[in-house]
Amino acid sequence: MEINLISDTVTKPSKGMLDAMFSAEVGDDVFKADPSVNALEVKTAKLFGKEAALYFPSGTMTNQTAIKLHTDPGDQLICDKYAHVYNYEGGGVSFNSGVSCKLVDGHRGMMTAAQVEAAINPPDFYHSPLTSLVCIENTTNKGGGACWDFEELKAIKAICTKHGLAYHLDGARLWNALVVKQETPIQYGELFDTISVCFSKGLGCPVGSVLVGSKKAIDKALRIRKVFGGGMRQAGYLAAAAIFALEHNLQRLVKDHKKAQEIGVGLQSLGYIKKVEPIETNIIIFEIDESKLSADEFVRKLEDKNVHIIGMGQGKLRIVTHMDYTDDMHNDFLGILQRL
Repeated sequence: MEINLISDTVTKPSKGMLDAMFSAEVGDDVFKADPSVNALEVKTAKLFGKEAALYFPSGTMTNQTAIKLHTDPGDQLICDKYAHVYNYEGGGVSFNSGVSCKLVDGHRGMMTAAQVEAAINPPDFYHSPLTSLVCIENTTNKGGGACWDFEELKAIKAICTKHGLAYHLDGARLWNALVVKQETPIQYGELFDTISVCFSKGLGCPVGSVLVGSKKAIDKALRIRKVFGGGMRQAGYLAAAAIFALEHNLQRLVKDHKKAQEIGVGLQSLGYIKKVEPIETNIIIFEIDESKLSADEFVRKLEDKNVHIIGMGQGKLRIVTHMDYTDDMHNDFLGILQRL
């Protein structure tokens, strides 16, 4: 049996999700005439207490659209050095928006309000870029699925309000954080100007992300999405999968988190594991003691057992649990680790 733990994006639609997709009512979404897409947008906006929402083919396009609508060329955004918008979106911040990133040296992808305020360029000092946006990622991918303290997010919001900055949340794995922290989408909707949420990770959809915000912001985002080539036609087949996921797959995320914790315990029992990062959600990041076993050799040994994980560079490895990682796979994998 193949065990794929490279990412939670490797999942395939369940039978229930496929049934919902095949029975979806569709139209041409470029003309805003797809009933299923429209229903998903209304449902997601209402979930976060926002005026409007817009469906996108990818989380990267969703984030890049948000950055473009909040900034002008030559501006600067503030984000943690681990942020997805800086590390994993192909340089789109500069390519798409002509914007630079002021990187903050936070903890596991999370920065403090004091750090954010210290990173703001003086608006009257025209030699430096104009700071216009703060980007947050929750959970943090490179930070090992870490969840932000909501009080710190509120403190950063106060800094943004004080200095007239926009506030965007890359919530690709926000669903995981909501379950762990027992928080609500409404709390986040009240805090952020825009939020991107992904359906093709923990919620098990094949494609899709949604941006929520004010009607004015989403009207502008629609134009930007067009420029980026993100208009889709009968996208309702995909939107139906996201509606199904919202109705059936949110609370099951606790299963992924429990399995991640158990894998972490298994890794820590091995003599050649140097460090396992704290595990809060479904991502495990760990380091091999390369004086005993190289990271590449560890990955190869797992591949020989038909288990697939991913390297993150600098000796770090990553495992991500997901809904297609079954109980049988989990038990087999824990046994493989002990025998490796």
